[in-house]
Amino acid sequence: MEKRRKRTWLIEKRKAAGFESIRSFAREIGLSPSYYCEIETGAKDPGGRAAYKISKALNFDMAVFYAEKVR
Repeated sequence: MEKRRKRTWLIEKRKAAGFESIRSFAREIGLSPSYYCEIETGAKDPGGRAAYKISKALNFDMAVFYAEKVR
C-alpha cells in the first residue's frame, strides 16, 4: 500500500491566496470541504475538474498534481 504525503505546498498556496479556512476555499471553488481536505492531506488525488478548479483559483499548472506520482 502506497503511503500518501500531505501536500504542504498546496496548503501554503491556499493560505497565501488569503484562505485560512479549508471550508471557505472549498466552497469558493465549488468543492465539498471534506473532499478538498482529503486532497490537501494526500488521502485522495483530485479528479480532472477538481484539479482544474484548484489550480485556476491558486494560479498554478494543474499538471503539478499528476507530476507528484512520478517522484
